[in-house]
Amino acid sequence: MRKWSMQELGRKSIADFKEAPKTPLVVVLDNIRSMHNVGSVFRTADSFLVEKMYLCGYTPQPPHRDINKTALGATETVAWEYTPTTVEAVKALQEQGYKVYAVEQAEGAVYLDQFNLPAQKIAIVMGNEVEGVADEVLDICDGCIEIPQLGSKHSLNISVAAGIIIWAITERTVLK
Repeated sequence: MRKWSMQELGRKSIADFKEAPKTPLVVVLDNIRSMHNVGSVFRTADSFLVEKMYLCGYTPQPPHRDINKTALGATETVAWEYTPTTVEAVKALQEQGYKVYAVEQAEGAVYLDQFNLPAQKIAIVMGNEVEGVADEVLDICDGCIEIPQLGSKHSLNISVAAGIIIWAITERTVLK
């Protein structure tokens, strides 16, 4: 067995990425503290050709060396927009026909493995590292997705949780 070379991986140029069909998914970051988490979500969004990201509240924004450290150039490929509040972003997405789901451990949440994708466009909200998705955001979301966890911590880093959710949605939409 051998690892693929960079040439064999067939990386897209920035222009090719921007022209490529996207996974029908928008990722909303709700007051994320860590620039490394933001960069990591950008990198995952690039890997799965996510349509767009919204950075809300005090979520750090590119350009910044600490975001770039983990994003590895994904801030140049993934479309993103800053919105002062997550509530604004969610309402705007809903007005554009998106179903918006918080990724959170909450009453009424549907486990990821049992989540049925809606027919329309979808957006997910990833919450703050300590507080999770803000209550006022949770209140206006169309639903809630929970990642089942079996250990004692019942807590995942936001970038890890985003990777799991983005993969699951990509698998069910693009790779089906």
